[in-house]
Amino acid sequence: MYLGKVVGHVWATAKDENLKGQRLLVVQPLTPELKNTGKRLVCTDCTGAGAGEIVYYCGGKESSFPFLPTEVPTDRTIVGIVDSLHLKGQA
Repeated sequence: MYLGKVVGHVWATAKDENLKGQRLLVVQPLTPELKNTGKRLVCTDCTGAGAGEIVYYCGGKESSFPFLPTEVPTDRTIVGIVDSLHLKGQA
C-alpha cells in the first residue's frame, strides 16, 4: 500500500460501463514523512475520501477487489483514510 494526498477529482462523461457510479480522485503520492514523491495519479475510491485528505491506496489486480462482484477496470484504488501517522523516532 502507498500513502497519498487527494488533490482533485475527475469527471468523465464517456467511460467504461463498469466505471459508472465510481468516484475518480487525483492523488499525489507521498513519502512516510508526507513529502511529495512521483507523479500524480487517478484512483478509484471506495472510502468517500475528500480533497486534502491523506489516504492509502493499493495497485494492481487487488485494486478492483473492494468493488466485487462488479469488475471495475482500475489499477489504483483508495482503500483507507489516514487518521494519524506516527513514525519511529518522532513525537
